[in-house]
Formats: sequence, structure tokens, C-alpha cells
Amino acid sequence: MNSSVEKSSAVRPLRICHVITRMIVGGAQENTLLTIRGHREAGQECELVTGPSPGREGELLKQSVNDGLKVTVFPELVRELSVVNDLKAYFRLKRYFREHRFDVVHTHSSKAGIIGRFAARAARVPVVVHTVHGQAFHPHEKAYRNRLYILLERLAARRSDRIFSVAQAMIDQCVAERVAPAELYKVVYSGMDTQRFAAARRDMELRRRLGIPDGVRTIVTVARLFPLKGYEFVLPAAERIAARYPDTHFLIVGDGPLHDELIARIRKAGLERRFHFAGLVPPDTVADYLAQGELLWHLSLREGLPRAVVQSLACGIPAIGFALDGTPEVLENGETGFAVEPESVDAVVAATETLWDDEALRVRMGEAGRRRVLRQFDWRRMAEILLEEYRELFARKNA
Repeated sequence: MNSSVEKSSAVRPLRICHVITRMIVGGAQENTLLTIRGHREAGQECELVTGPSPGREGELLKQSVNDGLKVTVFPELVRELSVVNDLKAYFRLKRYFREHRFDVVHTHSSKAGIIGRFAARAARVPVVVHTVHGQAFHPHEKAYRNRLYILLERLAARRSDRIFSVAQAMIDQCVAERVAPAELYKVVYSGMDTQRFAAARRDMELRRRLGIPDGVRTIVTVARLFPLKGYEFVLPAAERIAARYPDTHFLIVGDGPLHDELIARIRKAGLERRFHFAGLVPPDTVADYLAQGELLWHLSLREGLPRAVVQSLACGIPAIGFALDGTPEVLENGETGFAVEPESVDAVVAATETLWDDEALRVRMGEAGRRRVLRQFDWRRMAEILLEEYRELFARKNA
């Protein structure tokens, strides 16, 4: 344990409550649990408040070792806009914060971030912070919804002592929309267990279970089967690559409401023998699936920090992704893979051909990516930075 964590353990532990809309299997949720884990190891008192997690996207808490973490589920804290539920969630959170006298409330995700910050400030919680994992407002959303989301984010920002972001791109977007001034924000890259990914290796038994033949090259996609996650680009790009490179197969890691539609489209394209579905897998096994590939496609249209890209690079596997949101901050174009023109199947195909035709380049890019992310995205460092921020803000409030 380093000196900053030792110092934090020597003073009174902070009472910290994290609030998030859903604990599905996803990046924001993994980020939140790792933050809590780091802070509990540093001697802080942490709780988690979340809404329900229905559907095919999984429940992360069922797949994680909570080690005594207190988790409270508010049925009213739902992802969809609902005046009745949102008001109920606000008043229930406000009462909960008052009763438990937290030193810090840290909100995650847009809905929980707005309601939670309003409730925490009304309950006079000393330190109220939020993390932007991805924007509620974006170019693919309806205009009237974007206006509403921006207004609500502005109001919530006024109730924040600090807003963290998993990528600088998110801050730039918020400042451009006048959500809050730049000085309220701080980049804290989303940490993960990078060593676990660096240690992952090719597993012939796993490949057999997935139905991947021996001696083929595999392109992996790790993303929920959900709108804006890029599957409308994966299939047409896969058709073209499969036609030119008969030894190429595709592995999809994830599940969601688009599952049946995607299967039907793959069958219609005659590619059912080329595609392999892992389904929803526990987060601590994602590394094992990534390690079965030679390349990652990450074609999401809406992204904060692309965790799958970080994880792929930690495995030594280069990536191809769209140059939007936080992706270019992780994926160095021409160095650790290719950050290509958004929504361009042609660009994805051309970049893939470059790597498929130059094995040495692919290996060099993967190794360069591994060196970079092992330094920058360690989860314990993320937890340290956040705890230091809490301490500083709490001390300032008590001065």
C-alpha cells in the first residue's frame, strides 16, 4: 500500500455512498465496484444504492464478490424517464442521505447523477461528486431530449463539488454545452485489473467450447447487444472481411435485446458458421475471451472511455474503433490500432486488411498498446485519486 493510502487510513474514515441507476454488467458498474473496493481496502466506510437491473444485460452484483458491502436497491430508481418514479426516488434518496449522515455522495450514470445530486445537496451532504461515464445527450438522441438532458445536467452541476470524467472528450462536450465551467471537472481514467488481462493466454479448450476452429484468425467484439453499440457496422464489415479472408471468424462477447435480430441477420448473410457467441460472461473472465482473438472491433457510436479497447490492448491485441468521444484517448491511431472515421464500414475494412496483411505490424501495435495501458489504467490508482479528491473537498468544507 502506498503512502497516500496509508495517510488516508490514519484519519477518520469517510462515510461514502455511491449511487447508480443499474448494476448491469457494464463499464460504469465495474468502475463503481472497483472504486468501492479500493476505498474499503483503504479503510473507508462505503455503501451502494442502485435501482433494479432487469433484462438480458445481467446483474453484476450477482457475479461479483461483495465481501459484506451494503447494497440497497430502490425500485423507483429506473433508467427510463418517469415523473412519478423520479420524484419518489428523489424523496427516498434525500431521506436516506439524511438518516445515514454520509460525508460523501458519489453518483454515477445520468439519471442517478441528476436525482442523486439534487437529493444529496438537499440533504446537506458535505461533499457531492459525480462521474460522467457517458453523455445522456448525444448526436443520435432526439433534439428535445437533448435540450432536456442538458438543462438537467446544468442544474445538477450547480449542486456538485466536483465532476469527474472518464475521458477528456466528455469534459469538452459538457463545457461546449455550458453544463459547467471547465474548472469543476477532472479527468480520472476508468481503472481496471489490467494485470489480469496481460496474463490471459490462448485457451484451446475454450475455443473448442465456442466452436472456433483451429488455425483461424478471430476478430472479437465486446459490447452489449444494444442500440448504438455498433452492431449495424459489425455485420457489413464482417461480410466483406469474411469474403476476402476465409480463415477469419468473429467472436461476440455480450448479450442484450438485439440478440435475436443479430442472429437472424447473420443467418441471412450466410455467416452463421463464422460467428461465435459467448453470451454474457462474468467480468473477471472477459480477459479469457479477448485472448482468443487477434483483433478487437469496437464500433460503438456512444462511448465514454472504451473499456473493451483498454482491456484488449492490455492483452496485447490491437483494436479498431470509431474516432469519437473517449476512444482516441485510448486508441492511438497508427500506434496501438486504428481510430477510424465514425460510421465508415469502408474504413473499418481497410484498417482490418492492413493488419491482416501485415502480421508484424499487428503484433507491434498490440505490444505498444499493452505497455501504454498497463501504466495508465490501473484500478488502484483510480481509487487513490478519487479518495484524495474526497479528502480535499471534505477538508475544505470543514475549514
